[in-house]
Amino acid sequence: MNKILKLNTRDKNTLLKTPFMASLGATALSRMLEIATVMNYEARDLLFREGEGAEYFYCVLSGYVRLFRLNKDGREADIRICGPGDTFAECLLSMGDHYLYNSQAAENVTVARFELAKVRALAEQEKDVAKAVIQCLSSHLRNTMDCIANDRLQTAPQRVAHYLLDNCPQDGSSASIRLPFQKSLLAGKLGLAPEALSRAFSSLRRAGVTVRGRIIQIADISALKQI
Repeated sequence: MNKILKLNTRDKNTLLKTPFMASLGATALSRMLEIATVMNYEARDLLFREGEGAEYFYCVLSGYVRLFRLNKDGREADIRICGPGDTFAECLLSMGDHYLYNSQAAENVTVARFELAKVRALAEQEKDVAKAVIQCLSSHLRNTMDCIANDRLQTAPQRVAHYLLDNCPQDGSSASIRLPFQKSLLAGKLGLAPEALSRAFSSLRRAGVTVRGRIIQIADISALKQI
């Protein structure tokens, strides 16, 4: 059962560090915080469904939110996994009045939501807000282009290796990583079916990668870079 919460200090700090909010001046920031509503959702709760009338865009404060689409046969395709600090559905600020995908809590999550109509009106008055919307949409476009390129240019083991290397310490020859979410979410994040992710991890054993639940051990970072 989702419920409305008060914006506590921790959640406010997370919100202030998001690219959208961090670029705002003092006046615009204050007005955005005034229209923020904090909501709590339990695991597997739907925040909204594809095709529903769009009222809000969201920022994840804690937990993970899964964005996905369904085809007519019920098959699911993950679009994005959003974690703390990530915003989604802000593309509807510029155009569109219906959600373009489904949004589901992957675990217990807290989100801040903003009424699209109020933010549109605020963007007309505060140029900082309009600029933040443009910057946010531009960032999402670049990330989407990178995802498409990686899907077409990288094999499944290369995608997994790239993710692991991005989360390794900058120094050191080995590492131990704890996935922040279930492997099924990692599969969706990387555009892989769960079985394809399992095969990718199996193929990475030769590079010294072992998996124990959410714990990933990397014995030789330099070997992983050669994948």
